[in-house]
Amino acid sequence: MKQYLLSVYQPDGPTPEPSVLEPIMKNLATWNDELRAAGSWVFSAGLHPPESATVLRASSDEVLITDGPFTEGKEHLGGFTIIQVEDLDEALRWGRELARIVAPLPIEVRPFA
Repeated sequence: MKQYLLSVYQPDGPTPEPSVLEPIMKNLATWNDELRAAGSWVFSAGLHPPESATVLRASSDEVLITDGPFTEGKEHLGGFTIIQVEDLDEALRWGRELARIVAPLPIEVRPFA
């Protein structure tokens, strides 16, 4: 079995209103339950906004600490799920379902090395 990272990218900006977010969260909970029932769920989590990030960068003998995201952009990693499945086709099947739930947000499916 291989593990895959399903990344959810979202635009910068405020969190959607509860009327928008609540149905998505309900559908995500159902999707996670289905993943668990299939024995494919490993871990999932949402992330705080990129402004909450701290970046550490080693240079010579020092480590520079910077507040804020590593890169500036219009989108950021908002959350992720790690799944364990037989192959890429199965990972893409789960990824398609996730993409439908969080549409129009993109989902990146990437295997672990």
